[in-house]
Amino acid sequence: MFVNREEELARLKRMIGRESAQLAVIYGRRRCGKSTLLKRVMDNATVYFAADMREKPLQIMALAQRIETIIPGFATPVYPGWDSLLRSLNHSLKRRITLCLDEFPYLVKNSPELPSILQNLHDDRAHSNFNLILCGSSQMMMHGMVLDRNAPLYGRADEIMKVQPMSVSHLKLFLGITAVEAVTEYGIWGGVPRYWEIRKSSGSLDDALNEHLINQYGLLADEPERLFSDEIRTSVQAFTLLSLIGSGCHRLSELASRIGKPATHLSNGLGFLTELKYIRREIPFGESLRSTKRSLYRINDPFLNFYFTFILSEKSRIELGLSGLVMKEIKKNMPLYTSSIWEELCRQSVPFIIKDEVYYPASRWWGKGNDGAMLEIDVIAESADKKKLLIGEVKWTDKRDIKGLSGELLRKIEKLPFGKNHKIIPALFVKLKPFSIPPGIMVFGPDEVVSG
Repeated sequence: MFVNREEELARLKRMIGRESAQLAVIYGRRRCGKSTLLKRVMDNATVYFAADMREKPLQIMALAQRIETIIPGFATPVYPGWDSLLRSLNHSLKRRITLCLDEFPYLVKNSPELPSILQNLHDDRAHSNFNLILCGSSQMMMHGMVLDRNAPLYGRADEIMKVQPMSVSHLKLFLGITAVEAVTEYGIWGGVPRYWEIRKSSGSLDDALNEHLINQYGLLADEPERLFSDEIRTSVQAFTLLSLIGSGCHRLSELASRIGKPATHLSNGLGFLTELKYIRREIPFGESLRSTKRSLYRINDPFLNFYFTFILSEKSRIELGLSGLVMKEIKKNMPLYTSSIWEELCRQSVPFIIKDEVYYPASRWWGKGNDGAMLEIDVIAESADKKKLLIGEVKWTDKRDIKGLSGELLRKIEKLPFGKNHKIIPALFVKLKPFSIPPGIMVFGPDEVVSG
């Protein structure tokens, strides 16, 4: 089942249909469906080549053999390099085709000169008879070859597409589940289509966890190692930071203390993980990223969040075959874990679920209230006209009675040390909608948040 990606498909089809030969770059994290997306636009005028780790001569020979399916005899000559192969391809073509080089970073690892060759090819207009699509999972390498100002292909791509993970609404559609179930499932699998396929093939959620995560032979048991092998030479610092954040260390000072290094030594690792959206830097509403020192680091990717919260610390028990004990521990802590996922989904949904007003993305706020006591607000969002503040409380329980929750929200609003120049819009985000809604308070449930 193929869901979403309508805009990406439309852009690729428009690109392929243009009069002049095009250069496109597609990148994004592993398992997000880049190759599937490419295959959706392929026809009999497409050569698709999935690169691997073989040496350059073998890769050149393999691509020549793929091209021979549309140009008989093309693989007969021995091509000394990429330049001769690609220029020969352009010269041999009688009609426009599209050449897709998937896992492009693998080619560059064994042929560092390839980006410069493609630069010359583009500048010489020596691929006038074929569109060229470069695709890769190593986001940093793709960025360095195409998007950095000093990169050989900088400014030459006609399309640059970063394929992002998909939303919880698409997971709900793919698995055919309720909105409440989708929140829990999204907290485990995130927005990565390949993980959804693995989940769906296993029947129940428990079966999928037992077979693929709480199992030393599971398909996803070592997924983070594979994920980071695409990005960095060593995953030690990334793993260390993620494991600490997953265990509850969210402040830079805590991370530095646990690792035993100055905080300044962590900036590159945290920057790398933040840029790739594996973690996020959370600051209180209204403060600036540049000036505030009140930052919290949280794992942004739900799958990695689940893995580093529940799986990594249990590796020894999993390898001893004690998966039943691990599952018991996960189930005990799952409601609390899911509540944090629900809270983040609620913040993300605010710009979409408020129908009569435009709101900026929501965030959290924490600090001292008017009474001097510590105060935390789950959701704060400002309207685009800057006249209103939506103040929200989030709960993930099976109770439908929200009288106490609404009272708590109103008390927090009274203690809020800012917002006097705004109209305050109180909102509750709950797992189960109440039978009666208090006047003056907006109430949202999973159906609204997930569809938003």
